[in-house]
Amino acid sequence: MKVLVTGGAGFIGSHIVDMLIDNDYEVCIVDNMSHGEKQNINSKAKVYKVDIRSPKLKEVFQIEKPDYVIHEAAQICVNNSLINPLEDADINIMGTINILESCKTVNVKKIIYPASAAIFGNPKYLPIDEKHPLDMISPYGVSKHTVEHYLNVYKYLYGIDYICLRYSNVYGPRQDSSGEGGVVSIFFDRLKKGKTPVIYGNGKQIRDFVYVEDVARANMMSLESHKSGMYNVCTNVKTTVNKLLECIEKILNVNVQPIHLESRKGDIRDSYMSYDKIYEELGWKPKYKLDMGIRKIENYTCNFN
Repeated sequence: MKVLVTGGAGFIGSHIVDMLIDNDYEVCIVDNMSHGEKQNINSKAKVYKVDIRSPKLKEVFQIEKPDYVIHEAAQICVNNSLINPLEDADINIMGTINILESCKTVNVKKIIYPASAAIFGNPKYLPIDEKHPLDMISPYGVSKHTVEHYLNVYKYLYGIDYICLRYSNVYGPRQDSSGEGGVVSIFFDRLKKGKTPVIYGNGKQIRDFVYVEDVARANMMSLESHKSGMYNVCTNVKTTVNKLLECIEKILNVNVQPIHLESRKGDIRDSYMSYDKIYEELGWKPKYKLDMGIRKIENYTCNFN
């Protein structure tokens, strides 16, 4: 079976590609390389340097005729969505419609789409389950949720099955430390370089950190499942940003006093999620605890350098 992975040279996408290839799937990648890295690309995957908004995307689908699509390409920065909501909507909404239209032309069986905990806004209760009301507080959250409606419509109209995976805070090797989203990689990078880490707010805000290999496995299990719908991919473990920094400091054997700045607009105060539904229906649950995942980042960094 052939799987087309958008964003397959990026952080999460490249881990998904590796796992698919290790499990004997034929894989092709679509990535405009704006955030993807050549060193992330599995040599056994066929690569097309194409933007998901480009008319050329349909040509790729016609050539490859994938059975499945895993759509990881996205604008993922909350702050960028506040500064330029038109670009955010263009990439996340219009780009995805272009993918769905391409899927329609070659009878793709199923698409796996990563949503975000950002769609829930500030939680009404914790842990967040799939029935939690939606209350987006950023254009990014709006764009990610809007796609869920399109997925449902394309299933109804054209029979393209889907699973939507709502990720909590994903971390792991290959994550970009230059942006705002990967707080684990940002802390890790600054501490390794002897720089002072920055925390927005008092650091008591709660997050749910899920390791990238667990996320990749959820994607692969979603392909192989006959189920459709929405599933949280998370750990159901509460970790404050302060605790995260302490954990990384312990593993790196450093102790640094962070700089605290004002909280950023669009950031959610506290968020952690329940994975009961995906465990009951797909059999997925996380394997990695936070310290295990951070040690894997340290080992990867040492080997890579």
